[in-house]
Amino acid sequence: MRRLWPEPAGELSDGELFAAYPRAEEPLLRVNMITSLDGAATLEGRSGSLGGPADQDLMKRLRMQADVVVVGAGTIRVEGYGATLLDEQAQAWRVAYGLTPHPRFAVVTRGGDVPERFFADPPARPIVITYASAPHAYPDAAEVIDCGDSSVDPAVMVAELAARGLSQILCEGGPHLLGSLVAADLVDELCLTVSPTLAGPGSVRIVAGPPSAPHRMTPAHVLTDGTHLFLRHTR
Repeated sequence: MRRLWPEPAGELSDGELFAAYPRAEEPLLRVNMITSLDGAATLEGRSGSLGGPADQDLMKRLRMQADVVVVGAGTIRVEGYGATLLDEQAQAWRVAYGLTPHPRFAVVTRGGDVPERFFADPPARPIVITYASAPHAYPDAAEVIDCGDSSVDPAVMVAELAARGLSQILCEGGPHLLGSLVAADLVDELCLTVSPTLAGPGSVRIVAGPPSAPHRMTPAHVLTDGTHLFLRHTR
């Protein structure tokens, strides 16, 4: 992968690529999403269809530096997530840098419908983020966190995760979860992959939900693998 902006442009070493997406010293809510050139969040119903090898590699690197990966239940169902997010080599990297072998994996659900594979042989105790009046039928191995009475309050979610020492949060969507985080002004960093694809009409954007106030962010860099663009914006 090479840097297009800022200077100096050119090929990035493995260490420089990690440095381009650093683990923060302070609490951080980082979002990783992908979009087509015409603003679609999915292609043929899946965001993964817009990506490529470099996009998958970047996603792994972001997970390697996170304390917890947060994903909406709908995205887990559609994208086919399993309980294990990192291979053995990536887990060994985390241990070498003083982290737990595997980040916690948290699903945000409103209706209680979480795929069974989310709970299947997890490398770290899974977390279900829901609210008090929602269904609560989950395996005993899961940690259930109520973050509101009748809906998930994203600010409470972030505070509850931080109280458990999970202050480096990586959110991978989907659009409704990201929309709630944007509305609450909780997004510290957006890592956005731009696919060289015109998806055409019909797909949702990377954010969904009721209208909310706009929030400006500052561009940090633009990288490319020769096909996709990798944008990083911060507060």
